[in-house]
Amino acid sequence: MSTTKNLSDLQWQCATFAELSNLQLHAIYQARAAVFILEQNCAYQDVDGKDPVSHHLIAWTPEGEVAAYLRIVPAGISFAEVSLGRVISTQDWRGTGVGKALIANGIKALHALYPAAPIRIGAQAYLEKFYGGFGFETVSDVYLEDDIPHLEMLLVAKA
Repeated sequence: MSTTKNLSDLQWQCATFAELSNLQLHAIYQARAAVFILEQNCAYQDVDGKDPVSHHLIAWTPEGEVAAYLRIVPAGISFAEVSLGRVISTQDWRGTGVGKALIANGIKALHALYPAAPIRIGAQAYLEKFYGGFGFETVSDVYLEDDIPHLEMLLVAKA
C-alpha cells in the first residue's frame, strides 16, 4: 500500500459534540494531545469545557484517524466573536496542504452555521502570514499563552 498522502482520500465531517461517537471523540483528543501537549511540550488543560458547545471539523483518514481538526466556538465563549480553535494537522499529514484545506473548510463551515459572522482567532505568532493568506488581520500585540507567542487575528465578514 502506498504511503503517499492524498487530500482526496480524506473524509470531512462537521459535527456537534453530541453527534461524535465515543471512538471519534477519543481519536480527536488523542490527536490534540499528540500535537499540543507532546509535540509542543506544553502541559495545559486541553479538555476545557468548550467542546460540548462547539462544532468540530475533522478530516478523517480512510483508517479512521485524524489528519486535521479544528473546533468552531460560538461567540461569547473564547472571544466576543465566533472563533476557530484547537487547529491542528497531525504529524503524518503536514506538508500535504491539509492545513490550508482545514482553514478553508473551517471558514466555510463556520459561515454555514453563522452567516456573515466575523471570526476571531488566537493564532500562534509564527502562523501570522499563513492566516493572513485567508484574509485574517492582526488585531493585537503578541502575548504569551502557555509560554507560546500568540496574537489575535480577525476575519471581517464580507457584506
